[in-house]
Amino acid sequence: MKMIPFGQSGMQVPAIAVGCMRVGNKSVSEMNHFIHTAIEVGATFFDHADIYGGGHCEEQFGAAFSSDPTLKREDVIIQSKCSIRKGMYDQSKEHILTAVDGILSRLKTDYLDVLLLHRPDPLVEPEEVAEAFDILQSSGKVRSFGVSNHKPMQIELLKKFVKQPIQANQMQFAIPVSNMVANGLEVNMTSEGSADRDGSVLDYCRIKDITIQAWSPFQMPAWKGCFLTSDEYAPLNKEIAVLAEKYGVSDSAIASCWILRHPAKMQVVVGTASEERLRDVALASEIKLTREEWYKLYLTAGHPLP
Repeated sequence: MKMIPFGQSGMQVPAIAVGCMRVGNKSVSEMNHFIHTAIEVGATFFDHADIYGGGHCEEQFGAAFSSDPTLKREDVIIQSKCSIRKGMYDQSKEHILTAVDGILSRLKTDYLDVLLLHRPDPLVEPEEVAEAFDILQSSGKVRSFGVSNHKPMQIELLKKFVKQPIQANQMQFAIPVSNMVANGLEVNMTSEGSADRDGSVLDYCRIKDITIQAWSPFQMPAWKGCFLTSDEYAPLNKEIAVLAEKYGVSDSAIASCWILRHPAKMQVVVGTASEERLRDVALASEIKLTREEWYKLYLTAGHPLP
């Protein structure tokens, strides 16, 4: 498994992270086997959130991990997210602290390697976030911090008060869902892709040494499903199949390779409950697409080249 730097933390983490949003239906024994498979292929970074399965995903993971003496906490990196509540987002000090205690209880662990704020809260008081982070760090409950779906100025607002480095920003990114790239290519154009919807977050994170974690790497725009099985993206899937045959990997691996080829050194969060797919995608970290191949996939997804 290829390793990449994680923000400014000094940690090296797997290029492929295991997204645990869909694992809640596994039994404890099935979850145990899934964890072992992930570790076997080098995907030792597990991404959770307190809302996944209403907390059940964390519960099953915690039960499976804690009941197996062969699994060592120090051998894995566990990340979780908080701030989404029913009908609202909440980055208040009280909610962050309460949410982390719940996460740790469900995961049956004493600490999180990484905590992300899941969604921006327009009512955020960054002074409260700073107080919560200080308490979590000093108590040993959280070792590193980051955000998810945040624009540069939202991060800058937090950084005005938060003393801990923001190590990661989790953003949706896939070949068809790649405005982070498109708005940089279609500069000074009136095309759809030229719209800057994220405050140039890709360049910002590269400048600030913040790791972008790409979530939903196989999704179509507007959550219409997986583009790898969609007739809407037939030309793209045809080109992906050609490359999959060339490199001897799955279509999912090629879609992940496209993200990993970007020099930002992103981390791909693969939200699968399938061990077979996890094994397939893990191979993506060993493949580097050529510049020509990367651009061809981008263009066949329907993006223009000015």
